[in-house]
Amino acid sequence: MENMNLNKHISGQFNAELEDIRHRVLTMGGMVERQLEQALDALATLNVELAQQVIEGDHRVNGMEVAIDEECTRIIAKRQPAASDLRLIIAISKTITDLERIGDACVRIAKAALEKRTNSQQPLLVSIENMGRHATRTLHQTLDALARMDAEAALEIHKSDAKLDTEYESIIRQLMTYMMEDPRSIPGVLDVLWAARAVERVGDRCKNICEYIIYYVKGKDVRHTSYEDMEKDINPQ
Repeated sequence: MENMNLNKHISGQFNAELEDIRHRVLTMGGMVERQLEQALDALATLNVELAQQVIEGDHRVNGMEVAIDEECTRIIAKRQPAASDLRLIIAISKTITDLERIGDACVRIAKAALEKRTNSQQPLLVSIENMGRHATRTLHQTLDALARMDAEAALEIHKSDAKLDTEYESIIRQLMTYMMEDPRSIPGVLDVLWAARAVERVGDRCKNICEYIIYYVKGKDVRHTSYEDMEKDINPQ
């Protein structure tokens, strides 16, 4: 993270602790990104073995969240950080929660891949595949912005979530049409619905992480604010 200025601390150990949690949250992010890619591949190909691998691997993501959160708590208690250092630790603590929930979304997608499909549902899976590629790209860009603590990039990613929401709404309309035309399809369509919802939630979690990046860099809590106000906070005149 370019803006961390780790070398400003008198304590070299404190520098090392901050660098360590930085590295660990990015490692966790990379793990979650792979989980998402594998879950979407499993859904697209109905690969049962790959789906099971995603589900079984979720415990590693959960374990990383707990370990990093414990380290953040220990640093706060021991170092009593202030200003940007405290914001960094808070941002990381919140980020790992959203990363863990993205991991949960991956499990939901993987479980959908385990359900038997009919030919009529295949077009819906294709729609989710397209939406999934968008979500994967968004997560990758978010992790890149996190690594660089780039507030401007975070704002642009935050804005782009509207496109993912539009894709999700389109899929919902398709699902409603299928269920009205053939009530017998409802159980299977609901499985697809839950998978689509999980993909959409990935975008929401990425938005949250972008807000934490802006909070760390600018010292502004931009949750529940308009894009116009966010832009003013990032680029004040």
